[in-house]
Amino acid sequence: MGDIRRRGAVALGITGLVAPLTIALGAAPAQAASCTTQAGPYQKKVEKFLGRPVDGRQSAADCKAIKAFQTKHGISPNIGYAGSVTWGVMDLMNKQKAVGSDPNKDGKCPVNKGRIACVNLTLQLSWIQDGDTLVYGPVPVRTGRNGYETRTGLKKIYWRDKNHVSSIYNVPMPYSQFFDGGQAFHSVNLSMWNPPGSHGCTNMTPKDAKKYWSLLKKGDDVFVYGRKPGT
Repeated sequence: MGDIRRRGAVALGITGLVAPLTIALGAAPAQAASCTTQAGPYQKKVEKFLGRPVDGRQSAADCKAIKAFQTKHGISPNIGYAGSVTWGVMDLMNKQKAVGSDPNKDGKCPVNKGRIACVNLTLQLSWIQDGDTLVYGPVPVRTGRNGYETRTGLKKIYWRDKNHVSSIYNVPMPYSQFFDGGQAFHSVNLSMWNPPGSHGCTNMTPKDAKKYWSLLKKGDDVFVYGRKPGT
């Protein structure tokens, strides 16, 4: 994230993002940036996700579709191999979609705090609720990678900086809303499923970060729970 100057003190923070999954990269065949002809261990599942014929055999068209997905979401190596990282991202997308419009069905995010921003690390989803009323979301987010985990628990937004720039990583952090020792909601120009994740912040799309900025204020509660796969 960056160091935060308030009241003359500098508080170091961390920024970045986690693919909604951090799954260990399976052993992909050693091959250049061209498409691989080898079927991966998740070939059939990946084919089904992409709407390809499900036969478990790698074709040129399969590889092209898989490679396009990998390139879009920053999955490396992007050689069209149906490995564990690629399937992990797809599986997470399926689970996120299944949540629908009831992200707090399990009741884990407090409903007695009024307006609160919830972050489910397990599903890499966030939303804003007011009591038991859903205000916005759920939306996919990218949280801290292994070693830089987004910390869990009940927090409060303590500082907001619309045009923040990280002094640690020298990168912009638009619409930053800090809630825990430098960890913040902020926008990034990355896929929310880009592995392995952030340096602790809860990354959002520009559209969602801007909406959170308009709906939240200093002093509002934030509740982070669960555990991001791979951390």
